[in-house]
Amino acid sequence: MRIEFNALGPAMYLDDHLTRPFGSIPELVHVTAAVRPTQPALILDGHTLTYAELDELIGRVASSLQRDGLRQGQAVAACASTSFEYVALFLGVLRAGGLMTPLPPSATPQNLSAMLANSGATILFLDQACARQWSTDDQAAAGLKRVWLDNSCGGATDWSDWVATDAPPTPVFPEPHWPFNLIYSSGTTGTPKGIVQPCSMRWAHVQRAATNGYGPDTIMLASTPLYSNTTLVALLPTLALGGTVILMSKFDTRRYLELAQQHRVTHTMLVPVQYQRLMDDPHFDAFDLSSFVAKFSTSAPFGATLKAEVLRRWPGRLTEIYGMTEGGGRCELEAHNYPHKLHTIGRPASGHDIRLIDEQGREVSPGETGEIVGSSAAMMEGYFGMPEKTREVEWFDAKGKRFIRTGDIGRYDEDGFLILSDRKKDMVISGGFNIYPSDLEAELNQHPSVRESAVVGVPSRQWGETPVAYVVLRPQTTITAEALLGWLNARVGKTQRLADLLLVESLPRSEIGKVLKRQLREEYSTKN
Repeated sequence: MRIEFNALGPAMYLDDHLTRPFGSIPELVHVTAAVRPTQPALILDGHTLTYAELDELIGRVASSLQRDGLRQGQAVAACASTSFEYVALFLGVLRAGGLMTPLPPSATPQNLSAMLANSGATILFLDQACARQWSTDDQAAAGLKRVWLDNSCGGATDWSDWVATDAPPTPVFPEPHWPFNLIYSSGTTGTPKGIVQPCSMRWAHVQRAATNGYGPDTIMLASTPLYSNTTLVALLPTLALGGTVILMSKFDTRRYLELAQQHRVTHTMLVPVQYQRLMDDPHFDAFDLSSFVAKFSTSAPFGATLKAEVLRRWPGRLTEIYGMTEGGGRCELEAHNYPHKLHTIGRPASGHDIRLIDEQGREVSPGETGEIVGSSAAMMEGYFGMPEKTREVEWFDAKGKRFIRTGDIGRYDEDGFLILSDRKKDMVISGGFNIYPSDLEAELNQHPSVRESAVVGVPSRQWGETPVAYVVLRPQTTITAEALLGWLNARVGKTQRLADLLLVESLPRSEIGKVLKRQLREEYSTKN
């Protein structure tokens, strides 16, 4: 792609550019660096990186990768904490024509090695925090070049030495079908799979962000890890559109609120558990959050009660986004416009075709429940090196249109809003009856002593499966597990009754807030 500057100014130029069917995020960063060089691009721990500085660093990364022989579409892996260098690496890989592969430091060493081996990366960027839990001395890392993002090696493979070049990178002109990044699934349901997101998919995210109010005046607070797609769907469009990103190394409610007030933040992307923790902070209402234009949530179920509380106490629009890292269908609930629909995940976004199918792959009738499948311009190419797994999540309609299966169960209400029931894999089949854990969780969460709950299915000799609940109580409550179990079972149908209820201090979660139900099932099986 060739950039031609004009006198329209950054905002108008970007508007003009976004009308094109495809573009390059690193090149848009280059545009802002030329037009507004001193504009803050990134802020972390009190330090600022301007667009001119970020663009210069991206160029040196791209040049260094090309010097090391990076080929078009070749994977570059990173396993590290949040930093300026990490963001520059991500965009530099793209400018060089490579495939950025962010690995989650929170994964087990076995899963990290499996991801690295699957990616085929020949260079790995890491820091000491990652190295302490993953030695990278196994077969998967054999022969890989390692570069230390935190300059902790004291040698030629430190970031500052590796990136020390003034040679400009060879221009690369990406095509829509080129792979943009390789995002690995969380692994909460088994071995992680590499999701290949094409350049066209990320460009669609940029165009969507522009319609959601992102632009050169945006100040976006990012508090989730850089390897997470939850972060990337907000961070990358903000930088593409010339805004400023405030980075947090680790989420902390008080620090989040201080940064939001100090920098007059306008946009943020949070997972539901972060909203809950912010609402629970006793000092929340003391902070001035009037600068917020829009808040977004994704990645995990967002309870109606919590949405209502956020709407009441936090200025600005609130939009829940339902979708998958694999892409396909996306729903949006503009909670500020539809306060009577907070129990739903909204309606399909423009250009997104979302349908419901039964166990035989047939579309269900209006009002019936089925598995959610979606199709749009933002869809993964497939799981990297796993054609069989890719075929498992694809569904084609009678005309051959490709959809991605979500594994979620839902139904449309009379107004076309989608009501999410459960994950297909989490549905409990007890004595031949389908039990949706979310129904039981919603009932449990109505009890004044219950803060949150998770219901899972466990093996039962009598019923095949039976539901059990893990419950976190609110502070200063004294109800017993037996009393709460009796309360719940008296309110639900006979086939829905819990076989057991356990009180716990917290629910196990991934770093982006998803409850690890597989871990709960395994834990229960080992105890009983």
